[in-house]
Amino acid sequence: MGGRVTPGLYREVAKYGGGDITACMNCGNCTATCPQSQDAGGFPRRIIHLLQMGHTEKLAASLEPWLCYYCGECSDTCPRDANPGETMMAARRYLTGVYDWTGLGRKFYASVRWEIGAIVLVGLFVVGLFALLHGPVVTDHVELNTFAPVKWVEIGDWILGGVLAFLLLSNGWRMSHWVMSAGKGGDVPFSLYLRKLPVFFENFATQKKWRECEGPNTRWLKHFLLVTGYVTMMVLVIVFLRWFQTDEIVPFYHPTRLLGYYATAALLYVTGDFLLGRLRKEDNIHKFSEPTDWVFLVLLFLVALTGILVHVSRLSGLPLATYSTYVVHMAIVVPMLVVEVPFGKWGHMFYRPFAAYLAAVKQGAAETAARETELAA
Repeated sequence: MGGRVTPGLYREVAKYGGGDITACMNCGNCTATCPQSQDAGGFPRRIIHLLQMGHTEKLAASLEPWLCYYCGECSDTCPRDANPGETMMAARRYLTGVYDWTGLGRKFYASVRWEIGAIVLVGLFVVGLFALLHGPVVTDHVELNTFAPVKWVEIGDWILGGVLAFLLLSNGWRMSHWVMSAGKGGDVPFSLYLRKLPVFFENFATQKKWRECEGPNTRWLKHFLLVTGYVTMMVLVIVFLRWFQTDEIVPFYHPTRLLGYYATAALLYVTGDFLLGRLRKEDNIHKFSEPTDWVFLVLLFLVALTGILVHVSRLSGLPLATYSTYVVHMAIVVPMLVVEVPFGKWGHMFYRPFAAYLAAVKQGAAETAARETELAA
């Protein structure tokens, strides 16, 4: 594997963003300054070399783009201003499209018209469903569960969650197939995959790799808040929807309200901060933005904003405002999930810890092979 060469690979990846890799002379400064490359190989240099040489299959089999957390140190110190950090970001976007078997990931990343068109189309579909299938509209007081029966919304959640999980996991399987088929990955025992599973969950839950990057730990904290806020909201609307979407006004200290407030505050704060950062362009990580970056952040901000507006309208006893805001909220939530989870930037939340997991499996397999070689000698 890895023998096929595509001379125009770097131009293909350049469509997803990235620096000027033709300016890179492979001096190795980026690798020397990267705090993450010590345990995972010589990136960003190796990835840039693969792009320059057109090694498509080796790039598809590489984990390094996902093990880079874009601290910006490499771009700050690059003597050729080749911006290796942004090249790694472009490689992640490209690989998201490679893993996706539907082909939609490539289209959404390469064309903002495709992405926005899909979001609008799915949003209109959701509005159409509510227009045709909503329940009685009670106007003298708020009865959200009469307008949108929770059992039907819950069934919709499960169906959507199942479809998204299938798409994301099937893409993850394609990723692991390429990665583990390279070298001696095919000799890895299944028991090793099981033993290393905690690596995935630990990295997913803690986002701890961000703390290894140079700079303030606020970057880690913000990503931790973003992930925990999003996961909290997903658990509330998928697992505990019958207690979360209720016409009963529960006390402020009720667990569903407290968790909902935490998720909303975390999402609004972090996405708002990231949007301001991209507008100001002060940090290296925010200096270069692709349309997909803006779409993702705006959608996530609007999801949290419309969600809290539904809550405020319900508490204020405003029936029509509650129902209409709920429809708008769902018309943003569903397209965000459909487009961003399996095909867009939310996939990074899965691919990064999954890459750390696969790296741990490969390292474990290499250590086992080394011990067996010593015993056989």
